[in-house]
Amino acid sequence: MEEEYTDRGIRKILAKYSEVAGMTQNLSPHKLRHFLLTWLKKQGIDDALIQPYSGHESRKSLEVYSKLAITDAQEEYNEVINRFPI
Repeated sequence: MEEEYTDRGIRKILAKYSEVAGMTQNLSPHKLRHFLLTWLKKQGIDDALIQPYSGHESRKSLEVYSKLAITDAQEEYNEVINRFPI
């Protein structure tokens, strides 16, 4: 038997584990989903595989996660290029 989770129930679970982890900032379900989808994009997972779990109707909506991943890639690139021995 599968138990349904309410928005309030999920928020309570996140608050509990955030406190246990010593986090000072609240972790909302939206932030957690955003983090997970961005992380999946960084791992190279195709949008077609992410989209069904994202809650977005189209893959086009997933572009926001790609842009964040590209920003992170740019930061990493800048760190590495600055060490290039010229």
